[in-house]
Amino acid sequence: MNTSGTPTPPEQKRAATGVPGLDDVLGGGLPAAHLYLVEGTPGAGKTTLGLQFLLKGVEAGDKGVYVTLSETAVELRTVAASHGWTLDGVEIFELVSSEGLAPEAEQSILHPSEIELGETVQGIMDVVAQCKPTRVVFDSLSEMRLLAQNPLRYRRQVLALKKFFAERRVTVLLLDDRSTHDTELQLHSIAHGVIALEQAVDQYGPERRTLRVIKMRGIKYRGGDHDFKLDTGGIRVYPRLVAAEHRIRSDASIVSTGNGMLDRLMGGGMPRGSNTLFIGPSGAGKTTTAVACIRAAMQRGERAAYYLFDEGLSSLLLRARNLGLDIEPYMRSGQLHIVPLDPAEVSPGEFAQMVRRDCEQGEAQMVVIDSLNAYLQAMPGSKHLMLQMHELLTYLSHRNIVTILILGQHGLLGDMRADVDMSYLSDAILLFRYFEARGQLLKAVSMVKSRTNDHELTIREFRLGPGLEVGQALTDFEGVLMGVTAYRGKIPLLGDADGGQ
Repeated sequence: MNTSGTPTPPEQKRAATGVPGLDDVLGGGLPAAHLYLVEGTPGAGKTTLGLQFLLKGVEAGDKGVYVTLSETAVELRTVAASHGWTLDGVEIFELVSSEGLAPEAEQSILHPSEIELGETVQGIMDVVAQCKPTRVVFDSLSEMRLLAQNPLRYRRQVLALKKFFAERRVTVLLLDDRSTHDTELQLHSIAHGVIALEQAVDQYGPERRTLRVIKMRGIKYRGGDHDFKLDTGGIRVYPRLVAAEHRIRSDASIVSTGNGMLDRLMGGGMPRGSNTLFIGPSGAGKTTTAVACIRAAMQRGERAAYYLFDEGLSSLLLRARNLGLDIEPYMRSGQLHIVPLDPAEVSPGEFAQMVRRDCEQGEAQMVVIDSLNAYLQAMPGSKHLMLQMHELLTYLSHRNIVTILILGQHGLLGDMRADVDMSYLSDAILLFRYFEARGQLLKAVSMVKSRTNDHELTIREFRLGPGLEVGQALTDFEGVLMGVTAYRGKIPLLGDADGGQ
């Protein structure tokens, strides 16, 4: 009993689904000995999910039966073989055999559907009574719906099956291809739980797949859309990230960028648990500055993860080495994990899980995302992408991780715009600019926002190679941020020390 004196309900036995990530969404698996509906359009992954469910049961010592009206045993074994599985230990029962399709098997006195529906339901009961399985997958309900011909008979037959399975403590997955929406809500009310598999095709790249638990009686589950991938090896679900579940004790310390003048500009460096947006036009030095910050973290003995969306890995390593910022030794030692990504091939949920894995298992203390342009533009069809990015940044903050975001702007001089406004999500913004002076194209850097540091409000000259050079404040120049300057004094530029004019 609990403190109020009412009896505490017994904990439900769970049946593991065998789908990586799905048990996390369900809070431990499906409550055993109930009937569940798995729905989705053809190709959504229902059959694969059903096979994974049965194979997980075989692994746990449960007997499984796959009852099929729509696929042959040969087709199912071919599907299993494509994932590297064997269906040893799983009974496959075909309700429609070659004899049942012969012309002499057709009925003429009674309506064929009445005979066939009764035979179908009885066939299911017979095979379950004979095999005594713990897990059953029925594929698919659309065939039974066609045989029933009207909603009342269809509902009665599904209820009869539900009662039959419940008496024998069998956990059942009913697969439905959504061939009609008329009886969809009826099925939802009958089933103990409903899992929907969705797939959407964008203008470019592979289809986007999401899973949603529409209903699950008696347990707390993670709602919303969860990205999943259907690939060789089966389905893998990427549970939606909830930052509030990952809060740890905060750390208010500030880490260095590796450049004393840049630290001074930023008010001491970058606080742990914060994110800094490096924003500016192409070629201004955003990525190189991020590499310098990563290298400084490596020299402190920290671990880091770098997610590379825009540039090739070999190009990044060569450029860093030529600028005196060689990071390849840290990558070879495993201290630095650089992940080149094709944004058209990765979903927001999969990317969030990559970051989680590097932070929780790889113990990364600094994360760089380079760049947000490619990541955000490649997924225009994804729902609530900015909200997912907000959740990811909040998660990284809760883990006390220093995060660097790189965002390119359109144009080189004058008024410049970005593809997306990330300023409200950023704790700090480091702005890079080109400007013209003495017939040369020079670079400037300034800190325009920080929620935590008392930063400088100056604009400093900035130059690459070897390493980073940050000069004095450009107090004698006006119009630096607009790109066209007016010189009002005698402050020397970085190039003056090299004999430049």
